[in-house]
Amino acid sequence: MNTNNLKQTLIKLHANLEATENLDPELKEILQVLDKDIQVLLDKDETDSSITNELVDRSQAISAKFAAQHPQLEPVLRELGQILHRMGI
Repeated sequence: MNTNNLKQTLIKLHANLEATENLDPELKEILQVLDKDIQVLLDKDETDSSITNELVDRSQAISAKFAAQHPQLEPVLRELGQILHRMGI
């Protein structure tokens, strides 16, 4: 499993989060949980497609829910979902 793109995208997401003013506490908590779950996935030797698919769905839902409030996060969340999707194939 090539995880370099996923790790780089998570770094971008963290940078964007730090630069975002007035970050919704709900979004922050949701993203922290998603990040933790992705870190668990990265620590595994093999990709579990059911876990990966669930993470794809969650990242897409987060992206859609907060796109209007935090448009600077949307492209990174979309990219994250696409990378997870490719990993689950």
